[in-house]
Amino acid sequence: MSADTREDMPANAAAPESRQSAGDARGSLRPLDLDKLFTARLQAARARPYLATALFALHIVESRQVPTMSVDRHWRCYASPAFVDRTPVEELAGVWVHEVSHLLRDHHGRSDRLAREQGLTGPGERLRMNIAADCEINDDVYGDGLAEPEGVVRPDTLRLPEGQLMEEYLSRFRLGPWMQDLAWLDCGSGADGLEREWELGPDGARGLSAQERDAVRFRVAQGIRARPGRTPEGWRRWAEDAFHPPQPWRELLGAAVRSAASGSGAGEDYTYGRPARRSAGVPGVVLPSLRRRPPRVCVVIDTSGSVSDAELGSALLEVAAISQAVGGRRDLVTVVPCDAAARIVHPLCRGEGIPLMGGGGTDLRTGFAKALRARPRPDVVVVLTDGQTPWPESRPPCRTVVGLFPRGLASGAYDENDPDYVPDAPPEWARVVEIGSASPSR
Repeated sequence: MSADTREDMPANAAAPESRQSAGDARGSLRPLDLDKLFTARLQAARARPYLATALFALHIVESRQVPTMSVDRHWRCYASPAFVDRTPVEELAGVWVHEVSHLLRDHHGRSDRLAREQGLTGPGERLRMNIAADCEINDDVYGDGLAEPEGVVRPDTLRLPEGQLMEEYLSRFRLGPWMQDLAWLDCGSGADGLEREWELGPDGARGLSAQERDAVRFRVAQGIRARPGRTPEGWRRWAEDAFHPPQPWRELLGAAVRSAASGSGAGEDYTYGRPARRSAGVPGVVLPSLRRRPPRVCVVIDTSGSVSDAELGSALLEVAAISQAVGGRRDLVTVVPCDAAARIVHPLCRGEGIPLMGGGGTDLRTGFAKALRARPRPDVVVVLTDGQTPWPESRPPCRTVVGLFPRGLASGAYDENDPDYVPDAPPEWARVVEIGSASPSR
């Protein structure tokens, strides 16, 4: 597709019903029909009850400049009186859900980051971001009680698959003459981050503060997690990320290992190969300098039945990452597979050559004991587990890092033949990092 900008499109390009309405929205003297608009919002809340908190947090602003309806990043919703007049309540309800979805999924913040990182400037690129954001949310908006208005942009409009993120859609299409009918599209700065002339800005009335916006997102995510079976998969993923923001867990794990290995008493030795600087204060005597050898790391991997094959595969990737965190010395890294009993200590030659056998119950105390009996004794013990295990009662004589595979009560992962079972939290003397929660918000 050719890469045109918005300015290259005909000025009168518009959606089928919008070609006549753009002028009507500016010239009509009829006031905004708030009763109709609020009726549509109530219908939207009934159709999507998990979004009710966000829908009722929006403040309505009448505007004859906005083509249809739009939002700004401060949670104001700008509505054209002419657009509200001519649009059925059933379709207005879908527009409500569409606009609030832009704000909940932080499309303005994500668009700003893309603009900075990729140098995307000008209204054409912002229109492209708006279209990509619409593709992300419109496959979840309509149906099940919400009518789809004419001219809605969906992934199949661009011949693209459903279920992707705004960033993925943005990389897969460019504006061109065949898309001129989308030039009318404008969901406001809440969709693409670029402030419009009709918006009230950060100092305008009735905008939400950053703390209030976060509180709304949290309440919506809480409602989705309470009844996950009634929400689309995209919203469920969004709610999980809202509760557990993505973190660079691999970097955190590596940093935790390095921090543990560099602690006092870990891996210290003396050498005469490089005399100590204090030798100058003792004439005729050569004093050894303190040398820190690379730390020895033992990785205890939970192979019990509650750990999936995918998580075991992830554990092997973490073993490779841990070896890089200690300077790439694989000869200093060993692995202990453990379920209810610990097996042999494997030297790390190749991660894929380690047999991760098990499948029974879980007692990682035996893994700790096996790791600490190894000779030479490790400076750091790293445990990769789902947390469903008893822990040693006393602190081991070395630093400990626990990598937790994520678990949630809603998944039923904590039910080990006992509905009241909740695993003990890792002990306070261990550094804990959650593994595998770095998927993007949808």
